[in-house]
Amino acid sequence: MIITRSPLRISLGGGGTDLPSYYREHSGFVVSAAIDKYVYITLHDTFEQQFIVKYSKTELVQSVEEIKHPIVREALKLVPVSAPHLEVVSMSDIPAGTGLGSSGSFTVALLRALHAHNKEFVPRQQLAEDACRIEIDILGEPIGKQDQYIASFGGITSFVFHCDGRVTVQPVQLSPETLYNLEDNLLLFFTGFTRSASAILTEQDSRTRGGDSGMLDHLHQIKRFGYESKAALEQGDLRRFAAIMHEHWELKKQRSRAMTNSQIDEYYDLARSNGALGGKLIGAGGGGFLMFYTEDKTRLRRVMRETGLREVRMRFDFEGASLVARS
Repeated sequence: MIITRSPLRISLGGGGTDLPSYYREHSGFVVSAAIDKYVYITLHDTFEQQFIVKYSKTELVQSVEEIKHPIVREALKLVPVSAPHLEVVSMSDIPAGTGLGSSGSFTVALLRALHAHNKEFVPRQQLAEDACRIEIDILGEPIGKQDQYIASFGGITSFVFHCDGRVTVQPVQLSPETLYNLEDNLLLFFTGFTRSASAILTEQDSRTRGGDSGMLDHLHQIKRFGYESKAALEQGDLRRFAAIMHEHWELKKQRSRAMTNSQIDEYYDLARSNGALGGKLIGAGGGGFLMFYTEDKTRLRRVMRETGLREVRMRFDFEGASLVARS
């Protein structure tokens, strides 16, 4: 039996500039942080000669081509295993559709498990790029590369997505005090809304490909916010980081009508009037988690809990995709 895990993530700046429709023409830049909430993959050689795939559904098939789960099917094609009888089980600390990059984390953890099954070493860069290849190139999902890369590398990391497809990976240099304060003062609250990111990202993707000047100007500014966020973090100016996050959210809401709704806006305004210095909706938008930076955690927690929102406590993950157990 093999068990792997890869972390979910929160985006700290530049999100949306990691889509190929943008970075292939203008280059992209994202600052992302892995958190201690994970997608787990278990591989087990079974007695019966069949593939068993367990996620929200259970599949029992005789060949890889029959597997309906697209990522599992394509991962097994990309990294074939010699065993004709394999069970693949996935679990997650947080449900899909909540904006924390679960699909990319799932793909990375699965590839890590398949390579471990084959007793193969694979560099983190290749692991991330192979996950992108499956989701973006093969399956044609209108998504970026941030999720796969942060799931593979972990930490608080910046990524430059070059026009030629190369990705430069650079850890953000935080002082111990800044790291402690950032981790302690970032709060996550689940809005109660889950959603598929595809509709919002498809709209962004098509408008970018079409040369929509409004969308391009928007993404250029988001990229600038990404660089400013990295600078504020490395300078230890967390209030400036929070202010940029607020500006980012105000701009991000203009990207799509589906980005937010009246209930999410009400939660956000309530948080801002009760100690949140900045915040935003994590992920493509439409639901998932609201993230806030505050220096008055007790007050903000009390007010948000009174609305019925559930807080998810988190710490940063610095391991990235990892092999948890082999037996």
